[in-house]
Formats: sequence, C-alpha cells, structure tokens
Amino acid sequence: MSDTIIVKQIKSGDHTKPKTRGTLRALGLGRIGQTNTLPDRPEIRGMLARVPHLVEVTESHKEN
Repeated sequence: MSDTIIVKQIKSGDHTKPKTRGTLRALGLGRIGQTNTLPDRPEIRGMLARVPHLVEVTESHKEN
C-alpha cells in the first residue's frame, strides 16, 4: 500500500442519497474537479468503496 492517495471528484453528488453526499463531504470533496490528498487507511478506502462512481483515485508514493 502507498502512503497517501489523491482523490478527485469527477461527477456531481447532486441527486444522490444524503449518505453518499455525506461521504463526499467526509472525503473533503464537494465540487466536480476538486481534489484532496488523504492517508491510505482502511477507513478512507471504505469511504471510497461507497462512491467509486463519483471519484477517481490516484496512489501517491512518498520518496525517502
């Protein structure tokens, strides 16, 4: 697993269930094109599994 992941919102969260919109907010997203860098932890991966149709995930490796 990598150290961090970059999450980009690619589709709108409008017209989705409130729980889905809350997950986007918890990921630090809210608008199409917005990105956020998050730690690669099981909790974050679980949130991403809930909204895979709305986000794009890129793994980022830290250099030592």
